[in-house]
Amino acid sequence: MTVLVTGATGRVGREVVGHLLKRGVRVRALTRRPEAARLPEGVEVVAGDLSDPASLAPALDGVTGVHLMTSANGEPVTEEVAGELVALAERSGVRHVTVLWSGVEGAVERALAKSGLGWTVLEPVEFMSNALDWADSLRAEGVARLLGDRPGALVHESDIGEVAAVALVESLVGGAGGGLRGGRHVGRRVGRHVGRRYTLTGPEALTPAERVGVLADAVGRDFRFEELTEEQARAVVRATGASEEGVDHVVGWYLNPPAIAYTVSSAVEDVTGRPARTFAAWAAEHAGDFR
Repeated sequence: MTVLVTGATGRVGREVVGHLLKRGVRVRALTRRPEAARLPEGVEVVAGDLSDPASLAPALDGVTGVHLMTSANGEPVTEEVAGELVALAERSGVRHVTVLWSGVEGAVERALAKSGLGWTVLEPVEFMSNALDWADSLRAEGVARLLGDRPGALVHESDIGEVAAVALVESLVGGAGGGLRGGRHVGRRVGRHVGRRYTLTGPEALTPAERVGVLADAVGRDFRFEELTEEQARAVVRATGASEEGVDHVVGWYLNPPAIAYTVSSAVEDVTGRPARTFAAWAAEHAGDFR
């Protein structure tokens, strides 16, 4: 079994690669810059760009599973490109795809729903690693700033990677004859992830101020949280190059988050068989980034 991981050099993609390797899966990693990939030994790194489906044809040769992003070069994959990607995957013999959504159902999900491929959509609400956006200000001033102080059920990137790996491995080798996961028999699990959407969260919902407190404990420094005004937040988002529509979306999310943003899901434990990682665990792993 060979699995192609797109976005393999990103925060989540690297975790997908790592968890697949732990399960003895051959991994092929897609990146626009193979020379800068810095992936573990044993990973086959290939060049390709999701915005150019033809560039994926060689990468899909001999592949039965794919972890697929829904954006290319920072932009959502278009309907045309998504259709070409999915058709190419079907022709290449791919059987199951995990999809990392971008916050809304997009062209990739719609193309997969019309296809004959098995698929699983991963819906992380907010990454714990978003706290890295505070690293500079916490190191320099001991202050983290954000619009709003509403709770969020953040998820550890490693949990996303592990859910993807389990869904792929069990869907590809957990059929009538059973399969292996880490050398252990997993039995008849081939169908349990097909057509599923997993909302992925950590085990708790924490406000930004509570997250800053957890980071302070991990680092051993006094940190504090300051809430931005709406206009300050808009300026921060605009500075990233976002459109006014994008600014409205981000600011609206923080001012009035939907229930999914703060509702804890059991999906990580349901899929992996173990509890989701805590933000305290993430903070301990990344304490050096905030010192």
